[in-house]
Amino acid sequence: METAALKELFIDELRDLYNAENQLIKALPKMAKAANSEELRAGFEEHLEQTKGHAQRIEQIFQTLGEKPTGKKCKAMEGLVEEGSETMNEDFAGEVKDAALIGAARRVEHYEIAAYSTVLKFAEMLGHDEAAQLLEQTLEEETETDEKLAGLVDEFTVDASSSKETEEDDEIAGENQKKSRSARA
Repeated sequence: METAALKELFIDELRDLYNAENQLIKALPKMAKAANSEELRAGFEEHLEQTKGHAQRIEQIFQTLGEKPTGKKCKAMEGLVEEGSETMNEDFAGEVKDAALIGAARRVEHYEIAAYSTVLKFAEMLGHDEAAQLLEQTLEEETETDEKLAGLVDEFTVDASSSKETEEDDEIAGENQKKSRSARA
């Protein structure tokens, strides 16, 4: 692969990520405000601080490369943020709203995981070891955030399944009472 073309692609992808991170810096406070669970709210606030660090790391990489981090709009993140905004405006309440917010946030994380793993590979191929280290650190944080979000969803699922089991148990108990009455008659 031609090194000059790969470097151009690397810089282009970094600009895309930089814009994506800056869009998230604006969106995460709104998601935190919309969260019902204190744990989810705190998670969004914590990730906001991490996201600011991710943008700073990209700035550091650009400085090393002698490039400017601006010049590209991340349309994918724009769409994901818009989808998240729609989720916040839905009529869901309580844990259901939080579950919807988690779904929107996980889609963002999966996009970022894919993007960071790609630019990390480019940095390695180009021999940009310092950039690779910074990108690896961010990729690890994005993966950890996704895992935390998945854990929160699991908690909601447990609550939902326990209420479903209770409904099923009630139905079975009702059927057993009917059978018992029929047997007595």
